[in-house]
Amino acid sequence: MAFVRGKKPFRKNPNEGLTEEEIRQREISHTRYPKSREVIGYVDQLVGGKRMYVECTDGKRRLCRVPGKYKRGLWIRESDYVIVEPWEIQGDERGDIIWKYRHYQVDHLKDRGMLKGI
Repeated sequence: MAFVRGKKPFRKNPNEGLTEEEIRQREISHTRYPKSREVIGYVDQLVGGKRMYVECTDGKRRLCRVPGKYKRGLWIRESDYVIVEPWEIQGDERGDIIWKYRHYQVDHLKDRGMLKGI
């Protein structure tokens, strides 16, 4: 592949030629599950400044923020499902949002019974 100065190489759309069901299955297979300290949460209220209140599956309501690393690529609205990583200090009250689920993935999580605490 020859690179031309000032131009990016053409990248094929990975979903090109796939049906809606095939795209859905691909999304489900890439579903990220919470790791050791992480919990799943439901964005309840936007506060402003990339901060929001999140109802978590462990029964706690946390004031969460989007870290600078994810700020540009992670657009979050009310009623989104997210993965929250509680802080080491004030972990019951605050946390960072590190992942946002898409609607196909939320349906998959509901089928597996992982959203019962919300």
